[in-house]
Amino acid sequence: MNRLDLTGRVAIVTGAARGIGLAIARRIIESGGSVAVWDMDGAAAQDSARALGRASAHVLDLTDEDAIARAHAETLAAHGKVDVLVNNAGITGGNAPSWALPVAEWRRVVEVNLIAPYLVTRAVVPGMIAGGYGRIVNIASIAGKEGNPNASHYSASKAGLIGFTKSLGKELARTGVLANCITPAAAETDLFRQMTSEQIAWMRSKIPMDRFVTVEEIAAMACWLASEECSFSTGAVFDISGGRAVY
Repeated sequence: MNRLDLTGRVAIVTGAARGIGLAIARRIIESGGSVAVWDMDGAAAQDSARALGRASAHVLDLTDEDAIARAHAETLAAHGKVDVLVNNAGITGGNAPSWALPVAEWRRVVEVNLIAPYLVTRAVVPGMIAGGYGRIVNIASIAGKEGNPNASHYSASKAGLIGFTKSLGKELARTGVLANCITPAAAETDLFRQMTSEQIAWMRSKIPMDRFVTVEEIAAMACWLASEECSFSTGAVFDISGGRAVY
């Protein structure tokens, strides 16, 4: 493993109790940083923070502005600053044709996958601007580029996150704060439990390398984007899809 230098950096990683978020948090710790684990699963967040070391756990609903404000204040009290934000938390919301998906489920997926990253970013960016440094990494999806059938809510939310990242990168370009996003192919995480076996098989069939991405591979890319070595990329979309998308 190549060592990325995040010594002294403090990162908020949403959805870091498990899966991709936990892998990113672990890579940040291994690279010398500290992590605030933001997750709605209190027990899992506490367990992950203890296992990680140099980490604190903060339990919240990421769609709740007041809860975000409290978690942000707790993070500053525990770590003194926020240098990096990784908006990772997300849900798939099950699979069905667009006209058959429950409206409430459609709204919930957009709330968690798009509006929550906006709210968290809105909370932390002023401090980053004031400090003259920051890195924002949004975990989108290849579905946001191509649109997955029977997952219109998920695809639309991730496409929105890509668009948000592009706007944010331009807005912050002269502040020392960079914003980029990653569009992974599917990884075998707990989100697979929300999908049908047919949907999973379809996703794998679209990947030329004929395997799913690992959480460690996503973490490596995310942590480079979170580092000072990423210095001239902002508002950009970084593909990690095994050849599925080449744009």
